Amino acid sequence: MKMLHTCIRVQHLDKSIAFYKEAFDFQEKKKLDYPEHKFSIVYLGLEGDDYELELTYNYDHEPYNIGDGYGHIAIGVDEFEALHDKQVAAGFNVTDYKGLPDSSVRYYFITDPDGYKVEVIQNR
Repeated sequence: MKMLHTCIRVQHLDKSIAFYKEAFDFQEKKKLDYPEHKFSIVYLGLEGDDYELELTYNYDHEPYNIGDGYGHIAIGVDEFEALHDKQVAAGFNVTDYKGLPDSSVRYYFITDPDGYKVEVIQNR
């Protein structure tokens, strides 16, 4: 078995695609449009990684309530500080660096246009 993808429902597909491309260098792998059923799906992926982020856009849907059960998705990066600086300069909603009490892990959070949180973790 292996994980295939994570789906998040988005309010503005183009804004969400642009965010993930600019913030993390995601590439669009596949787009499926079903106008007769009023939805589109876009699969995004990172270079060298088979796991995908699925953005689902339901036409004319009210804003989604993320709820209190969703936490975040996480992305591990080598160039931790450089990516943080790039995202801050781009004007994204980014937190300061954080770390576990034992200093074993450094991370921060960035929020996408729909309010979903992405944890960015420094690869060790």
